[in-house]
Order: sequence, then structure tokens, then C-alpha cells
Amino acid sequence: MDTKRMISGIKPSGHLTLGNYIGALQNFVKYQDDYEMFVFIANLHTITVPQDPSELRNNLEEAALLYLAAGLNPQKATIFLQSDVLEHTQLGHILACYSYLGELNRMTQYKDKVAKGETNHTVGFYTYPTLMAADILLYDAHFVPVGIDQKQHVELTRDIAERMNNRYNKELFLIPEPLLEEVGVKIYDLQEPTKKMSKSDISDKGCIYLMDTPKKARKKIMSAVTDSLDKIAYDPINQPGISNLIVIAASLKKVSIEAILLETQDLRYGEFKKYVADIVVDTLETIQNKYAEIKEQNILQEVLVDGANKARTIANKKLKEVQRTIGIEL
Repeated sequence: MDTKRMISGIKPSGHLTLGNYIGALQNFVKYQDDYEMFVFIANLHTITVPQDPSELRNNLEEAALLYLAAGLNPQKATIFLQSDVLEHTQLGHILACYSYLGELNRMTQYKDKVAKGETNHTVGFYTYPTLMAADILLYDAHFVPVGIDQKQHVELTRDIAERMNNRYNKELFLIPEPLLEEVGVKIYDLQEPTKKMSKSDISDKGCIYLMDTPKKARKKIMSAVTDSLDKIAYDPINQPGISNLIVIAASLKKVSIEAILLETQDLRYGEFKKYVADIVVDTLETIQNKYAEIKEQNILQEVLVDGANKARTIANKKLKEVQRTIGIEL
């Protein structure tokens, strides 16, 4: 039986966070043994909002190194920069021509910004779901591991693929399935535990970055907002802060929420925070040591070039099939 293909990527619009690791990187590493894994750095998606060029370049390099430091193996996974495979933008335009304004108006990120009264959005921000659809459909991916906030975009991808398959009466695209993790699907801000931990937050007090020093990370955990109930329980509605810390611990230890509850049931909040901080610091130290080792080896460019070459071969074949099917290529 052929190995199923999986694709995903992270947008490095800021430093990668513990949330990125738990919700994405850790899963990529797990899946690379069982799937044909394509993991890209979504640098084209970063420029939908203004970026400082030198800062963005640093973020790209850091993200690529963290992919490797987290455990992605270039012998098992195809790792590449999105912009190195021009087929992404070419197919992105084609898919935009088979998408409708009503569909893009319903995308949650766009609706949220409109509801807040935000203006001056770029066209790239509005149409990035169709570029994301191209990211996926170029590779005939069976599965797309995503966070809960990106599931809607995979559903749009499926709709576009089915629309084109039906219009041309052929299986032009494989219909992908979103893959959500039960534990750690969303990690929340330590200071505002009803809000997602985000690398684009102005204040970083509630966000742990993968390159934070152990001392800084520990301080953030110990300062995490909790409640006055003084009991360790998984109750996201009434105890969002404690529940978030439980999910962080369970995800990093790769155990169930129940296992964490059993292990910590007799702890006071201060003791519990120290317990979680120890787990987080141990994870960060492991990643950062590997990061320094890989950077010293100076292998990143070779990994990205090899990955782009492999990805381009597959993407170009798919793009040509699409262009011949819709009639724009002889």
C-alpha cells in the first residue's frame, strides 16, 4: 500500500512559540515516520501584513533551524521555503479564479478583522486562503495537520477541489482531510487564557518563544494567570488558566490530560506551576541545544535547496496537469 502524503507549514511572521511547537512541530515530527511528509515555511503568507525585511529574514532562518531542531529529519520529510517553489503562486491565482467572493468573505480571520473595524487590509490578506489551497492541492496531500483556527481553510480547499473536479469531470485534485489533534490543538496566552498564544502579540508576557531563555520561560509560567478556586482541574470555561497549563504539560509529556491530573491532584497552584515550568524548560533546553548544533553544522541551505527541488518536481507536474485541463497550456 502506498504511503499517504501529508503537508503543512508554519507562517514565520514572528518568533516561533511553544504553541507552534505543541500544535504543529511536535506533530510533524511524529507523522514523518508514517507519512510522506512535506513541511514548508510559509514565507509568502507572512507578507499579507507589512514586515521588516531584515527581521523577516532572521525569522525565516530561525524557523527553518527550529524545524530541524524539533526533530524533523530531511531524510524523512521534505522541508522547503514556500517562495522557492513558484508553482504555489501560479496555482494560487488559478484557484482564486475558481473561488467566490462570498466564500472569502466568510473566512473567520477576515470576518474578525472587519467586525473589529480594522481597515487597510491588503488583497493578499483577503486572498491568502486560495494560496493556502494551492499549497495543499499541488501535492495531492491526503491529510493536512492544522490548528482549529485553520480548519475552515482546509474546508474551503476541499470545496474548490471538488468544484474543479466536477467542472472538468476528472479527479484533477485529491480531496484532502484536515487532521486535528485532540490534546494541544490550541495553546492559550498565559496572561489572557481565553486568547490564543500568538507570535504576533505586542506584549510577550503571555507567550513563550522556543528561543526564550529557560529563566525567562520559567518566569512566564510562574506568572501565568490562574483563578481563586485553588484546585487542579481541567475546566476550560471556569478555569481557563489552569486548564491551559494542564494541556501544555500533557502535550509536552505526550500523556493524557487525565494522567496529568492524577499526577498533580495534591499540588497547590505554586507547586503546579513549578511542575509545568520544569517540563517546559526541559523541552526548550533540548530544542535549543539541538538548534545550536545544527546551526554550527551549516547545513540549512543544502536542506532547503534539496527540499525545494523535490517539492518542485511534484508541484510542476500537478500545475501542468491543471493548466492543460483548464485550457491555458498547449
